[in-house]
Amino acid sequence: MTEALLVDRRGAVVTLTLNRPDSLNSLNVELKEALRDALAEVETDPGCRAVVLTGAGRAFCVGQDLREHVETLESGTAEPLDTVREHYNPIATRLARLSKPVVAAVRGAAAGAGASLAMLADLRIGGPRTSFLMAFANVGLAMDTGASWALPRLVGYPKASELLLLAQPVPAAEAHRIGLLNQLVDDDEQILPVAHELAERLAAGPTVAYGAIKRALSIGASGSLADALAAETQAQSICGATADHRQATAAFVAKQRPVFDGH
Repeated sequence: MTEALLVDRRGAVVTLTLNRPDSLNSLNVELKEALRDALAEVETDPGCRAVVLTGAGRAFCVGQDLREHVETLESGTAEPLDTVREHYNPIATRLARLSKPVVAAVRGAAAGAGASLAMLADLRIGGPRTSFLMAFANVGLAMDTGASWALPRLVGYPKASELLLLAQPVPAAEAHRIGLLNQLVDDDEQILPVAHELAERLAAGPTVAYGAIKRALSIGASGSLADALAAETQAQSICGATADHRQATAAFVAKQRPVFDGH
């Protein structure tokens, strides 16, 4: 059988590929469990300094496998959406809290939980056929996989409300304009190479500082000024003790290019 999730390690970059192209990479239990566990592994992998998240075939990910979900609904189980607690919440938590930069290569459709996954990445690269769809309301649901947390941070509260309530597709150019995409390339075939190039650049950077930046941004976006200042103080204390900081500072003074080893 073909693996539902492909894990490719090249240098310091780990690429996670959702690999159910015949179903547009819809999320069944097998894929959700594989992604949840892979994210836990890369978090503790000292050789991984950046992650690329992508989908095989012509779509990034269209969200929950509805065929599987219909079977769950018809089974009469007491909690047909227990997958939110068991799978989607752990995936969202691990992806958002990952201490390494995450680049999403969003080729084709990103819908429902698939769109949520892309939005939890730090940077998103798309092409002409990229589209986002907050599809939850179309099947009588609210949202999950961190969409209520990530979407307003990217596009603002009013636009997030519009995208979730109207549940209409957002084409590539509009997605780039409103902040769902950081970069829009001219050719869909270039999405993954550009994402890898960006991930390799990040993998050669100050890994500890990147993790600290991610944590501080998360706190600063939702907390008070005092919370933000406390997070910044902690971040600078952690980063200031790294070899990367000492070496980069010395290189700057010597007018040399710094080399970061991630520690």
